[in-house]
Amino acid sequence: MNKALLFVSLFTLAFGSFSGCSKTVRYSPEEIRDYPPAIQEQIKQGNVVMGMTTQQVRYAWGPPATVNVIAPSAEGRPREEWIYAMGMGVFMERRLLFVDGKLVDIFPEPKPAPAPAPAPAPEQQPKPEEPEGKK
Repeated sequence: MNKALLFVSLFTLAFGSFSGCSKTVRYSPEEIRDYPPAIQEQIKQGNVVMGMTTQQVRYAWGPPATVNVIAPSAEGRPREEWIYAMGMGVFMERRLLFVDGKLVDIFPEPKPAPAPAPAPAPEQQPKPEEPEGKK
């Protein structure tokens, strides 16, 4: 029994530490209250959107696994690349590019939510035949 418990504990610890972007709250209401309502809602839902600041992204997704300081842009603006491990760090990673502390790109781009399936067409019923005398 001790081996089974040890295995479950190690498995949980290993995969839990690689999960990234967990849904735990990383902010208090006071910390985000001065942001626009739309940004507050994105943070609460754990989403990041273009134009967010590095702090807003930290509130939404937590700290990145890696931060790379990139050479400044042609205009001399500071740039950073943040890397997040998604799906327990095995399936995918997201790279966020910040210029002047604002999110300007996400690699790969998030896929839009699938559109709901169209409602099935009602079965076409054959028209009842008219009695012979009414034709």
